[in-house]
Amino acid sequence: MTKRILAFTALTATAALALTGCAGSEESAGGDGDSKGSITIAVFNGWDEGVATSELWKAVLEDEGYDVELEYADVAPLFTGLSTGDYDFTTDVWLPVTHASYLEKFGDSIEELGAWNDESRLTVAVNSDAPIDSLSELADSAGEFGDQIVGIEPGAGLTLTMDESVIPTYGLEDMDFTTSSTAAMLTELEAAEQSGENIVVTLWEPHWAYGAYDIKNLEDPEGALGDAESLYSYGREGFGEDFPEVAEWLSNFEMDLDTLYDLENLLFVENDTDDYAPLIDQWIEDNQEYVDSLTS
Repeated sequence: MTKRILAFTALTATAALALTGCAGSEESAGGDGDSKGSITIAVFNGWDEGVATSELWKAVLEDEGYDVELEYADVAPLFTGLSTGDYDFTTDVWLPVTHASYLEKFGDSIEELGAWNDESRLTVAVNSDAPIDSLSELADSAGEFGDQIVGIEPGAGLTLTMDESVIPTYGLEDMDFTTSSTAAMLTELEAAEQSGENIVVTLWEPHWAYGAYDIKNLEDPEGALGDAESLYSYGREGFGEDFPEVAEWLSNFEMDLDTLYDLENLLFVENDTDDYAPLIDQWIEDNQEYVDSLTS
């Protein structure tokens, strides 16, 4: 587990290189005369549903004759890079809540390619044997959690929802809401589980942490975290015109939570590696009928 988190941290450290790439096009395929073109998929650092689906689409598109690269970035630079054409598409835009502010800013310069899952939601989770079950109980029990809520990236939509909705709704202003990175949050979660300490973290579903750690979601009786969200693919402006075949595949892309969890468990829980290609090949072989449907 620790090696996986460290490996992810290394990925995060390369984020500064994310905007150095340049999105491809069918006309810029390069020297391979058989290539249908070069495509750059942008992936949010630490958002494993995006890592999993991007790695899957990389393998699928390469099998269909495209040259594909993945570029990792934090949320704000990823939307900026998509709007300027540095990236071709991403699979991990959460709406209507999490990334709403980014769609307000960049919506006119990027294009929607379709939603592939509508069962996702933001959560606040604690260890399963914690003494509370609801966010409405957290303020009065803050001391049980060291007066701390462990968050993720400062620029994440989930962090904004905590600051603007959850904390004021449930009177959590006296708790220390720390933000750093998803990797740091997961490290804190793992350390708390190993030591038997109570912990409260911001999280979201789908996430492999629900299979790896003994945790539970706090109830949200006031609905401060919002309702279920949908996961969308978004492309740079003109992507659909440049890559109509891929845009159509992405518009028809669907993946339910059971299928996503199966893929995430293989990549992030059952194997301690960041060399995902062999695992993706294994998963495709085990789910060939589903994978074939992505391009049919």
